[in-house]
Amino acid sequence: MDRSFEITNIIEKNPGIKFREIMRKTGLKNGVMSYHVRKLEENGSIKIDRKSGETRFYPLCVTEDESNLISSLRRDTQKHILLSLLGGKTLSFNEIVLKVRKSPSTVSTFLGKLVEDKIIEIRIIESKRLYFLKNECMVNEIIQKYNPLILERTAYNFADIFSNL
Repeated sequence: MDRSFEITNIIEKNPGIKFREIMRKTGLKNGVMSYHVRKLEENGSIKIDRKSGETRFYPLCVTEDESNLISSLRRDTQKHILLSLLGGKTLSFNEIVLKVRKSPSTVSTFLGKLVEDKIIEIRIIESKRLYFLKNECMVNEIIQKYNPLILERTAYNFADIFSNL
């Protein structure tokens, strides 16, 4: 099987996958993997998102909004925040902390990132900040399309691990 086709196929089935995960799935070494990924990017076969100190790979059909959402669903704390807001729920910060079962500082950090990425919005009701999903339909669509791949816990969620130490 052609290595470039194999890598592209893995990325299409696992949008938001990281470099090391692709290496693990293909059995390729770092240098060989780098060569193929560079060629795929140069010929416009895949999208590579390099931000927040990590690199994620996406098929061409994934929009920027979708890639932000997929990336968030691949991080445990952000995923739990998003799942707690499904069903049209509007929750306060303290309610989210209770549902996610993480420290307030951890929830604050990841909630801030979700607001910054315009995945979650804030409403002020009776002087109380309430959080809700900006586009619940898109969240449901992404979960249905890529579940369980996105919702499985990966061994590479270091941000969540370190934030809980």
